[in-house]
Amino acid sequence: VPVLVALGGFLGATARYLLGTAVPGPRGTLLANVLGSFVLALSIGVVRSSRLRFFLATGLLSSFTTYSTFAVETTSLGPALGAANVAATYALGFAAAFLGLLVGRRWT
Repeated sequence: VPVLVALGGFLGATARYLLGTAVPGPRGTLLANVLGSFVLALSIGVVRSSRLRFFLATGLLSSFTTYSTFAVETTSLGPALGAANVAATYALGFAAAFLGLLVGRRWT
């Protein structure tokens, strides 16, 4: 299992880097966190293998999403834009997770 987590972490970090170069700054971080919320929630309903869950959730998605970058970028935006970024991240993240759960439950 540790090897699966490490492999997932490598792939997630690489995907996050590529996304960050394609969509830099707070928009890229928002996109990574929303996509990660959707895929994690989707995997709850779809993935049955505990090994695959470790690979996806603990490895890939934990490296792909990023709270620390979100916190630093939000702080650097200033009070008004920072508050908007927090609101957008939470609203879109919860909506993506809800949608992922719905889609995952329909697949099973």
